[in-house]
Amino acid sequence: MQIASTTSTTGPVSSSSGSSDIAKLQKQLRELTEQLKGLASSDMDAKAKQQKAKLLQAQIQMVQAQITAIQRAQQQEQQRAQAAKAEGAAASAAQQQKAPSVKNPPAGLGNNVDTYA
Repeated sequence: MQIASTTSTTGPVSSSSGSSDIAKLQKQLRELTEQLKGLASSDMDAKAKQQKAKLLQAQIQMVQAQITAIQRAQQQEQQRAQAAKAEGAAASAAQQQKAPSVKNPPAGLGNNVDTYA
């Protein structure tokens, strides 16, 4: 009996590594699905087929869960990046509003005095 290995991912997932992980998992999912389909034409006895089918179905569910987890992590990372970008833009706008305008100096005696050398 052949058993496909599964991999787990933990921690932050970057977009590029997450995409390649998803591609690998999707390939593994296709292979497991093909094994499950091929099981029907196999010459195993009924009890062994049933056990192998349950095993393959469990592996398929695990791979699907891993794909979902990676996609969710990517989505959360994108949301964090967007929030940080928005926060940076808001801070920049606030900083510009706080900075005194150099173009319009305050009116005072120094502005109206002509100096000759």
